[in-house]
Amino acid sequence: MPLARNRRHQRAVDYWPGFVDALSTLLIAIMFILTVFVVGQFILSREISGRDEVLTRLNGQINELTQLLALEKGSNQDLQDSVANLQASLASAEGERTRLQALLSAGAGGQDAAKQQIGTLTQQLDEQKQVSDRALSQVELLNQQIAALRSQIAAVEAALQASEEKDQTSQTKIADLGRRLNVALAARVQELNRYRSDFFGRLREILSDRDNIRVVGDRFVFQSEVLFPSGGADLNPDGQTEMAKLAAALLDLAKEIPPEINWVLRVDGHTDNVALSGSGRYRDNWELSSARAISVVKFLIAQGVPADRLVAAGFGEFQPIAPGDTPEARATNRRIELKLTEK
Repeated sequence: MPLARNRRHQRAVDYWPGFVDALSTLLIAIMFILTVFVVGQFILSREISGRDEVLTRLNGQINELTQLLALEKGSNQDLQDSVANLQASLASAEGERTRLQALLSAGAGGQDAAKQQIGTLTQQLDEQKQVSDRALSQVELLNQQIAALRSQIAAVEAALQASEEKDQTSQTKIADLGRRLNVALAARVQELNRYRSDFFGRLREILSDRDNIRVVGDRFVFQSEVLFPSGGADLNPDGQTEMAKLAAALLDLAKEIPPEINWVLRVDGHTDNVALSGSGRYRDNWELSSARAISVVKFLIAQGVPADRLVAAGFGEFQPIAPGDTPEARATNRRIELKLTEK
């Protein structure tokens, strides 16, 4: 009975690493969503900054045109005042000429002097008429320029309004794109999780029912003793048998996963914290864990699994799942983990 209880205790599943891995997967998904959001914000900021530059330029043009219009109006007012002064002078000169003509008609003695004054006044009247005509021409030209400036201001305001409407349309499109990306990402994560569950279910059916082969969270864990000799990285006969079963299950699953899901099987090698002797084949646990992961990957490739669907990584003794330095903890930490994930 104590022996049975001990075996049940050894078969107990440690859910904590699975929880940590699930949390890591969730964090990766969140980081991807945040990356998409940041990229969207970057594109939006560039689009908005470009719009702001256009709006600033258009506002500057409106201000310049408004200033020009104010100057033209001031000049127009000055010319109109000049024309009014000239017209008053003409009226005064006309009155003086009429008075002199009356004097000329009244007495012959003052005819010569009156004629000389009439001639001078007539010349002045002609000069003032010419000045008045030029002023009227300038007023007409200014009125035309003012009309042209008003047309330009209206065109700039129309362009400004069109730019603002386009900017609002761009913001709406970017927001819709972010929403669709989030939906697509969530759908792909759910679909990959479904295939992962199916894959692990098949592995449970075809692999041996042994304590040193188990599912922990979203990973399938092989204890190193099942696959490799102590301190070595070449698969032993039992390890080759188990890996051949794994390759068959993976090839069947690959036929069902849609091509748009860019999946890989990640093979992670882990060791215990016992340092290797310098006389061995591997200098440290980094090299040993990496060599074991690569050995598994090469065997799967030899079984027909596509190389672009496999990833090998070595973690040495730095990712333990069992704390402590007991023989049991060290045996638990010497492992190969398989995880179906995305690239």
